[in-house]
Amino acid sequence: MIYPYKDKKPSIDASAYIADYVTITGDVTIGPETTIWFNTVIRGDVAPTIIGSRVSIQDLSCLHQSPNNPLIIEDEVTVGHQVTLHSCTIRKGALIGMGSIILDGAEIGEGAFIGAGSLVPQGKKIPPNTLAFGSPAKIIRELNDEDKKDVQRIIHEYAEKGQYYKSIKPL
Repeated sequence: MIYPYKDKKPSIDASAYIADYVTITGDVTIGPETTIWFNTVIRGDVAPTIIGSRVSIQDLSCLHQSPNNPLIIEDEVTVGHQVTLHSCTIRKGALIGMGSIILDGAEIGEGAFIGAGSLVPQGKKIPPNTLAFGSPAKIIRELNDEDKKDVQRIIHEYAEKGQYYKSIKPL
């Protein structure tokens, strides 16, 4: 369901795929070829949520903000299943592993990986092209070429799946 909140309503690019049972409210912008998967909640009723192009927000994720502190997700980001993002910034090409929580003011650098089940605390900065894991998340290592290829594969697959699901009717 897509709802306005007061004088704000979501802006969703026509090429984006929004799965069934997704809730999007208020000041939310979703870019081209982005996919928002089943049972995700994106609330823009406190501050803006800005989601770039070719982003994948996977099933059961929750996106929200604190006052005057937007949530920004740049292009080609992959957000795994059951992730919570709250007033943080996720830079281009980053991957957030399933079940992770990224809190207010945290910044995930371009191309960085956050391992599954990690907690990135308030205000923490994860450098570009690194793997961080744990609770709280700590830098484990620099990413290699194989890691980067895998992210490109995931970006492509989710964009392709979104277009497929847009083209079919449910049973």
